[in-house]
Amino acid sequence: MMLGLASAAYATAASADDIVTKAQPAASPAASSQPATCSSLEDFVVTACPLTWSGITVYGTIDGGMTWASHGAPFNGTSAVGVDYLIQKYSNHARFERAPNGLTQSNIGIKGKEPLAAGWTFIFDLQAGFDPYSLHLANGPHSVAQNAGIPLTSQDSGADSSRAGQFYNSVGYLGVSSPYGTLTVFRQNSLTLDAVFAYDPMGASYAFSPIGWQGITCGVGDTEDCRFSTSLKYRVDIGQFRVGALWQFGGYDLNNAATGSYQLQLGGDIANLAGGTLSLDAIGSYVQNAVSIALAGNTLPAVLPQVLTATLSDNSSVMLVGKYTNGPLKLFAGYEFIQYAPPSNPFAARTGFTDIGGDFVCAACAAINNTNINNTAFSAGDKLFHVFWTGVKYAVTDNLDLIGAYYHYDQPAFGAPVNCANASAFPNCHGTFDAVSFVADWQFAKKFDAYAGIMFSQVNGGLANGYLNRSTIDPTVGLRFRF
Repeated sequence: MMLGLASAAYATAASADDIVTKAQPAASPAASSQPATCSSLEDFVVTACPLTWSGITVYGTIDGGMTWASHGAPFNGTSAVGVDYLIQKYSNHARFERAPNGLTQSNIGIKGKEPLAAGWTFIFDLQAGFDPYSLHLANGPHSVAQNAGIPLTSQDSGADSSRAGQFYNSVGYLGVSSPYGTLTVFRQNSLTLDAVFAYDPMGASYAFSPIGWQGITCGVGDTEDCRFSTSLKYRVDIGQFRVGALWQFGGYDLNNAATGSYQLQLGGDIANLAGGTLSLDAIGSYVQNAVSIALAGNTLPAVLPQVLTATLSDNSSVMLVGKYTNGPLKLFAGYEFIQYAPPSNPFAARTGFTDIGGDFVCAACAAINNTNINNTAFSAGDKLFHVFWTGVKYAVTDNLDLIGAYYHYDQPAFGAPVNCANASAFPNCHGTFDAVSFVADWQFAKKFDAYAGIMFSQVNGGLANGYLNRSTIDPTVGLRFRF
């Protein structure tokens, strides 16, 4: 597909990951240092040339490989993540599987910038994430819905996500960049998702980062809110400091997983600190009537079919992140405090609504379409959640990176008092999650890199409620092509 696109277009694009964390001022045509556009199919494959024409760039990523999990589940070609690199309730037997999107979500996009006046530029970006094996557009909520009514021991690797089958399931925005900052509107990453990409040592990898696979961190507690379809985002650099703000307007009917969201970011860079640069950012967030799609209805030892359930809550968080760069060495650390509270408008969904994946859910409809809406999950007390991570990335050579990371979740007991002597018997008991991962990433050609790594993940206490197994290890190898 990509090679056909190249031979038809003879145009170009710079290598692009899932997001751009900070808008850059547009360079004048005379000062542009962009590599020359591709002039042949061979150029497209073996050089760094982009697919660009008249300021418009076609770009993309294909990322695929193989994985083995000590406790795993079958591949799901609809899900964004594809397989359960991370321990999940349904993770069952040891198995080999296809490994899509191990380092980066496979995607195809088009972006551009057009000068408007001195220092002013019109910008846009439209990108869709897909599975490189099934070629389906990533649709996390629907991959969960596909498992409704299936016993836990027979479920495949469905997982909720902000990517929900839209042709713009990554981003779809336009805006203006100027000396006064960058203002963009419509489908965009949350500020917390931008921060995860910038400050997670694994770059939000599905195969090697739990905060990349799950989206709890980037979505202020619920992964569906890592992206907003109708939002206004503003960023500006003031000397060594930076400010960001995001407002999500509109509700479920506009393909959002909340009825309103607000985020504010303050950060900056401290140069020449022990020979390196320290980057720090703080982000405060509030998400109203947030939606989380999951399967609910029984606990072990029962493995009966479960009901597709939309849980609503008002979520707030504070994220603190830092990164120190000194030559080939990068050190990372992050922390997020998340609070789940009862929804401020428990009837925001009325008796039913269509989620961002296109599936209709309604209250107490188990007998009708096997769905339910839960407005009372935190009525007995707010749920608090702590996320910590740290890691290191070292460039052994210009083409070889070694990366290691550690992640920890902590959930204090919440809600109605229960007997937590057997903590995993109740989801509201104190619980922990831990993961450690290592990766070697070798860029052996301008647009190609190969990687090999491993992640171990484990749940305990209340966070292990309903799990068939409590841990898994997943060595994974893959090949990535970015243009």
